[in-house]
Amino acid sequence: MFGVSSMTATLRKVAVKKPGPSIINADPTLWHYGKTFNPIKIPNIHKEFVKKLEKSGTEIYWMPENDKGIADAIFTYDASLMTPSGALLMSPGKPLREGEQKLHSDFYKSIGISIIGTVEGAGRAEAGDTLWLDEKTFLIGRGFRTNHIGAEQLKEIISPMGIDVHIFDLPVYLGAAACLHLMSLISLVHTHIALVCMPLLPVSLLKLLEVKGFKLIEAPYEEFKKSNTLSTNILAMAPGDCLMLNGLPKTRNALIQAGIKVDVFDGNELCIGCEGGPTCLTRPLLRGQF
Repeated sequence: MFGVSSMTATLRKVAVKKPGPSIINADPTLWHYGKTFNPIKIPNIHKEFVKKLEKSGTEIYWMPENDKGIADAIFTYDASLMTPSGALLMSPGKPLREGEQKLHSDFYKSIGISIIGTVEGAGRAEAGDTLWLDEKTFLIGRGFRTNHIGAEQLKEIISPMGIDVHIFDLPVYLGAAACLHLMSLISLVHTHIALVCMPLLPVSLLKLLEVKGFKLIEAPYEEFKKSNTLSTNILAMAPGDCLMLNGLPKTRNALIQAGIKVDVFDGNELCIGCEGGPTCLTRPLLRGQF
């Protein structure tokens, strides 16, 4: 049983990928990795992260270890998307991740998950630019990693499922080389509670959240900048039960004050260093019950 139409329903099954030689031996300048990148620490960080998932009761599916030379393949969220009807293959906008969706395609076929669509041609899309606001509302961020063609292709595939699709333009912020996804600006931490980077949030998205009755927790902006946008990358294990990076006390306290249960892991050398947080390290395959 597989299917996802929520960011916060209990995480039942998830695909992860062990760090391979490509990330351990990566040229940080080429891959746009930051000063905290430390490949020596990455295997243990990933191991401890997976232990957190297992402790929550989530069933782990390991993707094949061969990363085909794509260092960012450890961030299994981006190259595909799970829907209630099956998997959708993306087409990463970061040039060095070109073809990463083939790794996901092979994985899905090996475990019997149907592939219902593919971003094709000049379309570019990364799943980090997508978000299930609720079971019938799907958001897409249009920016440097997901272009207009890719966003429209996603809309064409998902809308016939009876799902409302909204597309928002993302800010330039640090430019085309940096990773700024829609999910860099917002993480759902409970069914109707979201942690947001208010200064960079698209106005039309703010209005939609208000219409939908969301309570907003503002992420402290100094920690957002300090963490290279990773303070807002929160993985919901269940409604109101979340996992985040350690070392962000103001953000963590804001979540706790809002009644959110928060667990942390030490992962700066991987997550901040490589521009991918706890959500990015997972490809949810089943949330809740389908």
